[in-house]
Amino acid sequence: MATRLVQINMKAHDDSALGRFWAEALGWGVDSEGPGVTNLEPVGFTYPDPAAVCIDLVARPEPKTVKNRVHLDLATVSAAHQEELVTRLKDLGATPADVGQGDVPWTVLADPEGNEFCVLEPRPIYRDTGPIAAVVVDCADPREMARFWGEAMDWTLHEVTDDHATFRSAAGVGPYLEFLRTGDAKSGWNRVHLDVAPYLGDDLAAEETRLRALGAGDPGIDQSAISWTILADPEGNEFCLLTPR
Repeated sequence: MATRLVQINMKAHDDSALGRFWAEALGWGVDSEGPGVTNLEPVGFTYPDPAAVCIDLVARPEPKTVKNRVHLDLATVSAAHQEELVTRLKDLGATPADVGQGDVPWTVLADPEGNEFCVLEPRPIYRDTGPIAAVVVDCADPREMARFWGEAMDWTLHEVTDDHATFRSAAGVGPYLEFLRTGDAKSGWNRVHLDVAPYLGDDLAAEETRLRALGAGDPGIDQSAISWTILADPEGNEFCLLTPR
């Protein structure tokens, strides 16, 4: 058994409005599961597919108070494309963000609700990822994250050092998943988190047991009213184990 990354979950005060921003930013379509839940995926996409990691926006009233530990890096193909994309995103409501990046070739922005993201300079590694180059997770120990997530998922580990770990789907398509070493301690629950899912025919309870044996923990969240399972990785980052699909 194994899971794979199928989407990220992003909390929002106004999921519809924030969904419109990200749909315009990525050139994706918008769907709704009902009040308070907005789904984003590429137009013509059949979910789930490793060619894209979709976005699930869920309405929550709590304010954003700290830098997110999970963010998106957006890909560009040229310096002109990077400049044009930054301008377009600002026109859509994004604002410059300072996360201590200093003088770097990429641009750090925040969406209309303050969620940080990066518009990268052109990099050959991201030439075929689609609009999202990578889903990036802050961590203290990339090697431990590589161990856990490398066993938790069937994605391929491309590189691991003391400073970062990089995964991509076993099919070699879609965005990368990257764990980046930072000195920031986790504070509160993550407003943006990973959603992983087993494959059709797999047993959800058995997969939960397997993930716990690898080091997943209980985040202490009431789960009595949901059909999926909320766990935490070895550094306490919440993630959802969805039903097989």
